[in-house]
Amino acid sequence: MSEPAPAPIPAHVPAPVSDDPLGRERSHLAASRAALRAMREDAESLDIKDVTANWVNAAVLSRQIEERIKALADLSHTPLFFGRLDYLHAPGAEQAEGAEGEQFYIGRRHVHDADGDPMVIDWRAPVSQPFYRASKKDPLDVGLRRRFGYTGGDLTAYEDEHLSDPSETAATSKLLQQEIERPRVGPMRDIVATIQPEQDEIVRSGLGGSVCVQGGPGTGKTAVGLHRVAYLLYAHRERLARTGTLVIGPNSSFLQYIEQVLPALGELEVKQATVDDLVAHVEVRGTDESAAAVIKGDARMADVLRSAVYSHVTLPTEPVVVVRGSRRWRVPAYELETVVRELLDRGIRYGAAREALPQRIAHMVLVQMERSGEAPDDRVQDAVARNAAVKAAVKTLWPPVEPAKLVLRLLTDADFLAVHAAGILDADEQKEILWAKPVRSVKAAKWSAADAVLIDETTDLVQRTHSLGHVVLDEAQDLSPMQYRAVGRRCTTGSATVLGDLAQGTTPWATRSWAEALTHLGKADAVIEELTAGFRVPTDVITYASRLLPHIAPGLTPVASVRENPGFFDVRAISGVGEVVAACEELLRNEGSTGLIAADARIPDLAQALTAAGIGHLSPGEETTHETRLTLVPASLAKGLEYDYVVLDDPQAVVDAEPDERTGLRRLYVALTRAVSGLIVTHTAPLPPQLA
Repeated sequence: MSEPAPAPIPAHVPAPVSDDPLGRERSHLAASRAALRAMREDAESLDIKDVTANWVNAAVLSRQIEERIKALADLSHTPLFFGRLDYLHAPGAEQAEGAEGEQFYIGRRHVHDADGDPMVIDWRAPVSQPFYRASKKDPLDVGLRRRFGYTGGDLTAYEDEHLSDPSETAATSKLLQQEIERPRVGPMRDIVATIQPEQDEIVRSGLGGSVCVQGGPGTGKTAVGLHRVAYLLYAHRERLARTGTLVIGPNSSFLQYIEQVLPALGELEVKQATVDDLVAHVEVRGTDESAAAVIKGDARMADVLRSAVYSHVTLPTEPVVVVRGSRRWRVPAYELETVVRELLDRGIRYGAAREALPQRIAHMVLVQMERSGEAPDDRVQDAVARNAAVKAAVKTLWPPVEPAKLVLRLLTDADFLAVHAAGILDADEQKEILWAKPVRSVKAAKWSAADAVLIDETTDLVQRTHSLGHVVLDEAQDLSPMQYRAVGRRCTTGSATVLGDLAQGTTPWATRSWAEALTHLGKADAVIEELTAGFRVPTDVITYASRLLPHIAPGLTPVASVRENPGFFDVRAISGVGEVVAACEELLRNEGSTGLIAADARIPDLAQALTAAGIGHLSPGEETTHETRLTLVPASLAKGLEYDYVVLDDPQAVVDAEPDERTGLRRLYVALTRAVSGLIVTHTAPLPPQLA
């Protein structure tokens, strides 16, 4: 007969003595999984028939229960806990004589037993914070920090740090290094087990303030932003449940890559979108030349649009006469002008002012009625506001504006543009953004992505954009000032986490400084943090890529890899595409994912060569599997993606594909820094001299 399993250790009680620590930790893992299953079963068995007043309440509660059940899913390959803290004293009783220390298991979500006692503490809870912040210099009352190693979902190792023992010297955690360097197949994983102190400080910063994170390749800025969302949802759940959260990424491939991080942490309600998704008022079917796109993305266009919108307002020259029964009430033109000027001076949105105008006119009529001895009420004022004469006056003085029609007129009517761009855009700039051919209608227009942003700006001038509680903006360095304004409108009453790397700006309008970008975003008071420790990119790879920094972002601090493993790195002069395929085959012999990155124009030839060699491959955004681990990546879509191994084909072609050398070198910098474990650079043409 087998021995009965040891009793599980509640997460909050003193640690027992044992000759088999690993066995006891495995028992606690098994008991915790059983407790999580019981929590899920309890949620599934809830009967709400007798606790809801009506079908609306029932529907809302049912949805909340469904979300709870989803959040309690036990992912078999995701460890329930990854660390343990043994406190010297009970929390809050550090000074109490004889206070007994407590033990807490730290994991991705809270798990409790049948009595409600915690078996796993959520990593976001205050008591978990020392797992990330405690050190030999400042142990934060932690006697022991234990990290766990896993293979799949099985606990296989542990590693202890005795933080309060002066005789034990600080050492690099082997398990931490292994977790950071662990090969990956599939989408991005959370980094909850490896968050570093400087990252944790950003993650736990308050909801009230905005944060901008400048981080080079492999510094974990994207993961920090996602974990900050998870933390804020934990700390301010009710508020953010009302106001909403949003993660904005550069493209759909990137969003597909990161989409599993928050669900793995139990957060299912965070929406994701690109900037193009946010401003999709019209169908985008056209493209702009770089020069036109830069001008349309310039913040000065906001002034042009405001001028064009409010040009529709005209001052009155005739009185308004309201007939009610046998009486006629006359509002003279000079009084109407006063009202119109007041609404203009208040700076409220065009549509809101237009809605207020009939009520203001009606109020002036009611004042006259009261002076004549009548006693009108609110119903009379509403009736006067709907009077035909008042409605006709409003239509003349403050006509409706359709944003897309207005932008279309600006882009096709040279005289109209000249009037409203006077003193803002010069003649050459106006000519650059004018369409060469007239367009019959909004639907017939071939709108560009930059045009859609202009329409969004105009829409907000007419009617306020809904604001969210928190917005995460990733790869922000590539946004134009007008795109920043579009994002800023979505968090005017909330806060933002802005993530990016100035060295990776690959658009002609790329951000020159975070201070400037934050001003356009409407968050000029945001705190700017810089991450310079590289956890994902090997030393040899980041050192090679950093040769480009003086040419693309002078003054920016290079990333310093903290990886003990220097990684695999090789530069190969080749004679043809067959050697590119051979390099892919070589890297595919290793565990993990492989990316083949090349200039966009080279992708069809490389795809044909891979197919001819019998090598299956995916496109960016498609999830890798153990059978198909190679992704063929156009350089224009590589940003934000990571692969264990990368083959970078023909760096000079990547540079030449861009409109100017600086943008091309930045694109190359991005492509060079996508590898986590190894990089092979192949080239038939000479390498860019900046890499020499």
